Amino acid sequence: MGIRLEGVLAAATLPLVLTMALFLGPLVQLVLDSPWGLVDGIKLGFDPWFWTLCVSDMRWLRNQVVAPLTEELVFRACMLPMLVPCAGPTTAIFVCPLFFGVAHFHHAIELLRFRQVSVSGIFLSAVFQFSYTAVFGAYTAFIFIRTGHLVGPVLCHSFCNYMGFPAVSAALEHPQRLLIVSCYLLGVVLFLLLFFPATDPFFYGSSPICSLAGGQRAMCS
Repeated sequence: MGIRLEGVLAAATLPLVLTMALFLGPLVQLVLDSPWGLVDGIKLGFDPWFWTLCVSDMRWLRNQVVAPLTEELVFRACMLPMLVPCAGPTTAIFVCPLFFGVAHFHHAIELLRFRQVSVSGIFLSAVFQFSYTAVFGAYTAFIFIRTGHLVGPVLCHSFCNYMGFPAVSAALEHPQRLLIVSCYLLGVVLFLLLFFPATDPFFYGSSPICSLAGGQRAMCS
């Protein structure tokens, strides 16, 4: 289930750094629009009072702690070890996120219940939510299989929940759009270049889930 100490430090840092590279553009945009500035924002992260406020906020706990932990535990740590022996690691990476995407349809049900938008708008929102969560689920499934750790997917999930979907339209209209768009492109390039090196099983010790793959272990090496 990916709960082990061997290689845990690398598992807690390298996948998160890889994900942050992909979000380089949104991160730069966030810093530019921050009322505190970069230095004050970093200082705030070390302020116990700030974290006390976060922990006392139920929405923050749900989005940053409870949802990433429970969803990754169910859809990665519990589901992937059952799929890998049957389908192999590569197929499991793309099948598992389908369940993860369907599990987010409750957002559409809530919109239908309260009639906040039109039916067509709800349908488009559901399709987008399913697509986005399925792609993200494939990414964290890939991390889980390559690293053999649960901590990486959990931290990446929490980070992505905080960042949300990149506001590309806002970036294109930003006063410093050339810098931000350049960072968007640089982030994608860095992500693609580091995708396999940063998840190399060499950094994480033995990956128990790969022992379930039988002869289909290409994704594990």
